[in-house]
Amino acid sequence: MTSESAATLRSRYVAQAASDLEENRRLQQELAKRISVLKQEEALLSDILSLAERYEDIAETPPQPEQLPDEPVVAKAKKTTTTTAAQDSTPAKSARAGKAAKAAAKGTPQPPLLGDLLADVLAQYEEPRLAKELRDELLEKHPDRSPTPQVVRNTLESLVAKGRIRRHKQQRSVMYTLVKPGEADSDSSD
Repeated sequence: MTSESAATLRSRYVAQAASDLEENRRLQQELAKRISVLKQEEALLSDILSLAERYEDIAETPPQPEQLPDEPVVAKAKKTTTTTAAQDSTPAKSARAGKAAKAAAKGTPQPPLLGDLLADVLAQYEEPRLAKELRDELLEKHPDRSPTPQVVRNTLESLVAKGRIRRHKQQRSVMYTLVKPGEADSDSSD
């Protein structure tokens, strides 16, 4: 082999090695990007899986129908055995109903609903009361309960929608009174 052919052969090998190195770097960059995308997909899928497991746990507890005012808790617990999780797709309601059903099944008394407590506080007054006043008195009488002002207002509005209390607007203030049995619902001042 002549020195000229050896130099040509060497230059081909150098060019091939440089080309192979460049291709190798490009493939490494592609693989690094694909690994990054796969890690993101893995994180997303694991989040979805954990949410599905949590929802599955919630859906396994049967929902509990709303208790009628005169219905005892034991009868309420018996009703929950006939209902299915498909009837209530709201996870928060299912979780609350599941806790109530477990408490009823164990024989432990269920804590009174916030709406019932607020109605009891309102029953003591003839004149309209502000939501803030009702919340303050509720916190005083039931220190174990600590609803936010917004939760109290939402609960009061829920009671208004059910016709259990009446809303009174005075300028920018909203006040509430209890609807006495026998009072007509048509004289609400909303």
